[in-house]
Amino acid sequence: MSEPVVDADRRATGETLIEVEGLRKYYEDSGLFGGDPVKAVDGVSFEIARGETFGLVGESGCGKTTLGRTLIQLETATGGRISFAGTDVTDLRGDALTEWRRNAQMVFQDPESSLNDRMTVGEIVREPLDVHGVGTPRERRRTVRDLLDEVGLQEEHYYRYPHQFSGGQRQRIGIARALALEPEFVVLDEPVSALDVSVQAQILNLLEDLQDEFGLTYLFIAHDLSVVRHICDRVGVMYLGNLMEVGPTEQLFESPANPYTRALLSAIPEPDPTDESERITLPGSPPSPRDPPQGCPFATRCPVRLRPDDIDASEGVWDRIREFRDVVRERSRAERSLRDRVRERLGFETALADADALVAETFDDVDVPPAVRRHVEQAADYLDEGEPDTAREYLREAFGARCDVETPDYYEVDEGRLSFCHLHDPEHASPGEKLRDRGYETHDG
Repeated sequence: MSEPVVDADRRATGETLIEVEGLRKYYEDSGLFGGDPVKAVDGVSFEIARGETFGLVGESGCGKTTLGRTLIQLETATGGRISFAGTDVTDLRGDALTEWRRNAQMVFQDPESSLNDRMTVGEIVREPLDVHGVGTPRERRRTVRDLLDEVGLQEEHYYRYPHQFSGGQRQRIGIARALALEPEFVVLDEPVSALDVSVQAQILNLLEDLQDEFGLTYLFIAHDLSVVRHICDRVGVMYLGNLMEVGPTEQLFESPANPYTRALLSAIPEPDPTDESERITLPGSPPSPRDPPQGCPFATRCPVRLRPDDIDASEGVWDRIREFRDVVRERSRAERSLRDRVRERLGFETALADADALVAETFDDVDVPPAVRRHVEQAADYLDEGEPDTAREYLREAFGARCDVETPDYYEVDEGRLSFCHLHDPEHASPGEKLRDRGYETHDG
């Protein structure tokens, strides 16, 4: 699998501070019967220039927060490399890791739960200084008071407790704590999502002012796309632990290249009543990160997924095929009871619901071509025999194409912009053309 490459023009105009290469973070299954690991971050590569705000967006559970935590070593990377100003930090341990962490801090999503209610504001902000032994006690107290002033709080707030503050004020306390050690890099994990809209604007303006004053570099994690567009220089779009598209913010918002990015941006409410762009509603839900698709991670939900040339079927039939494959995939991953697992190991039958009923429910309202019917019925037979994995593999071979079996490359679709999709290969129609062919209206900027 090829990975995103450095944009030469940006390297020439801005020093790279953070370089991530093939980063992976897996969580192993510690259950009685073991199992596949959760692939929270699965081979992600990108760079962040010094002084830049790099945004990270995607659905809940796509791995954004895990990626941010792994960058600053709150989580240990399973594989890959993280370079900070030329130093590989993935293998740092002990005193070296403690010293490096002064340069990388995090502002957490929930300002209420991230602050200790038993500590005063002064103690909370001073704690990093105490841990790292910075200055004398008197100097630390002076530093904390200066920080409170920088984030818009008063000196008398030093002796108050977090519960005495509003949500916006608590987030200011969290920001002050993150800045106490004068870091170069700050991970902002949904820093305004728990706040009222009016307070969000204040915090965003504060973050921008602090960035200008202290020369900070941000990784800004968010699900609110309007906020990302306002504050970020470049954006990475994540799905199922993978980076699907990365590029300059305005380019990405005005003319999204990746099918997933198009679907994500189409969900933004449009105040213009004359805009006739159709919202792209993705079917189903993301697959389990324990069992991601074999080819493109977005293949199971992609509205423009490539199809085999030897299957001639209507859009309605293809929709039913996708639904049937989704059910079979979920059945192959179903959490069975301890009793069922023991019965399976002893060789007893553990077949689930009747497969014929499943076929009837899925396909009875569409005209199914004989070739499609034959493949579906064969897969149903495997289900009846208690072999959902075999049924799943059979359906992939029968109805799958390049998207189902081959991991995409990263294609340069514009200056400084990369997209992780087979449809950028010159031998295929573009994602926009495919969407129009399948009945979606698109407006490419």
